[in-house]
Amino acid sequence: MPAPKRKMEPETKYYAVRAGYKPGVYTSWALCQQQITGFKGAQFKSFTSYEDASAFAAGRPVASATSTSSPSKFYGVAVGRTPGVYTDWSIAQQEVVGWKNPKYKKFETRAEAEEFVRQWSGKPSSQAVKVPQVDETDDLQVIALEGPAKSSRKARKTGATQSAHQAQEALDDASKPVIIYTDGSARGNGKVGAMAGVGVYFCGGFRENISERLQGPVQTNQRAELTAVLRALEAIPDTQNCELRTDSQYTINCVTSWYKKWMKNEWRNAKGEEVSNQDLIVAIRKKIDMRDRKAAETKFVWVKGHGTDEGNIAADMLAVKGATMMF
Repeated sequence: MPAPKRKMEPETKYYAVRAGYKPGVYTSWALCQQQITGFKGAQFKSFTSYEDASAFAAGRPVASATSTSSPSKFYGVAVGRTPGVYTDWSIAQQEVVGWKNPKYKKFETRAEAEEFVRQWSGKPSSQAVKVPQVDETDDLQVIALEGPAKSSRKARKTGATQSAHQAQEALDDASKPVIIYTDGSARGNGKVGAMAGVGVYFCGGFRENISERLQGPVQTNQRAELTAVLRALEAIPDTQNCELRTDSQYTINCVTSWYKKWMKNEWRNAKGEEVSNQDLIVAIRKKIDMRDRKAAETKFVWVKGHGTDEGNIAADMLAVKGATMMF
């Protein structure tokens, strides 16, 4: 009999910073970005090998052929957090998700992507910004625009002020439900050495988003998803109406219907086994019951995972980032 096919594990990426605020190797693009954003002459690349990433960060030659291969796709981000040209979609995606009216497009050549960014960057043609050239072998380098960079920072500041106003308005009117997306992620789910993360995305900037490592010895996707809901409820006033959106039907069923029968059966399932994640389910129900007594609505809405819903995508990214954090 043929040997059973092994499931492919997701490829781990290492982000090397040669020139930045703190050179080194990072396993999260968000952490890498903190070291290079605003740093003049930043140098950085992504690798699939820690050895190659270490060599690049230290300024040594990189032997692996994969690090010198030319990118096949170019993503022009004209309107987003950091406008420029990207060669990694997962990174470009983080620059547009959650950004109001982003403008981005995929191209086959760098020249086409650069022209797109120039055309739609918001500058008139007579003031078109210059998009610097970078080495074609650079598989991660972000081309930061000289012109819109300041306006981008101004836009982020303005956006933060608007978000603060929106948050205050929601606090002043607790009857208006705040929309919250929650998600959990587990690398190596169900296996020894699994690492799980929690993600909570608050629409309208109601609260600071949450991205953290799941606590405790049991690192599973289901515990991370339940924990995300608990963290969301802990972060808002008990009198605030809310709508929790998640792609986990398991989570919704646990805290809205299944728990009733489990309680009657002294937290035993149909097989007579102890219900998994009882501690989290009980904690969530306590929060919901308290909110009910204060006449605050707690509504759950299922959304399709890994689709086009920006809130769900944002929560997933926060959860994935959390799974890379240390305890």
